[in-house]
Amino acid sequence: MISQFFIDRPVFANVLAILLVLIGAVALARLPVAEYPDVAPPTIVVTTRYPGGSAQTLVDTVALPIERAVNGVEGMLYMQSTSTSDGNYSLTVTFETGTDLNLAQIRVQNRVAGALPTLPQSVQAQGVPVRQQSTAFLQMVTLSSPDGRYDGLFLSNYATINLVDQLSRVPGVGHASVFGAGKYAMRIWLDPYKLAQRSPAAADVVLALQEQNVEIPAGQLGRPPANPKQDFQITLRVVVL
Repeated sequence: MISQFFIDRPVFANVLAILLVLIGAVALARLPVAEYPDVAPPTIVVTTRYPGGSAQTLVDTVALPIERAVNGVEGMLYMQSTSTSDGNYSLTVTFETGTDLNLAQIRVQNRVAGALPTLPQSVQAQGVPVRQQSTAFLQMVTLSSPDGRYDGLFLSNYATINLVDQLSRVPGVGHASVFGAGKYAMRIWLDPYKLAQRSPAAADVVLALQEQNVEIPAGQLGRPPANPKQDFQITLRVVVL
């Protein structure tokens, strides 16, 4: 038997074992990453935000339409969603090992597009991104102000402006996001008694705010047709006081 051959020759067996270990160590360092099999099932992540919505509101108005549309997409194993009290929604769709992620992303995106008209208007305005994203965090970076000069809102806004885009361009990074105090925003509370006296609806207040927060171009001077003596075309910039 083969085993008896190596038992009778222990030196030869040890040398052969050491040689196999060395060959394996050299091959491990030189083996391309593309040759490794996919162990973890691929995932597609759908995210959106409903400003001012509670977790239960997200479940009723956002999660149910999206999950009904995505459920049963080809190659899907299971899906898991999260709705938070700050208005953030995330759906992770896990596919079978070996599934083409690009094709899976297109299929999920088509399903989400079918459910988009049934979502609240504010959710539609912000969009529902569909990304190829691993469920595991690669790294977490923390910003702090040692002397307490900057608060969490400032640091969160600083990371959004200066760090997220830079990290997203790093090779191998699928998505970079900011956790923390959130973004700069203004929350307005309406007095129901004054609304009843003046008879506007809450939608009228929203429309008035939108109309007052529109940047309209001031135009240009010297656009054709213009005087032949006009040598320059000047873009106007105005300051609203």
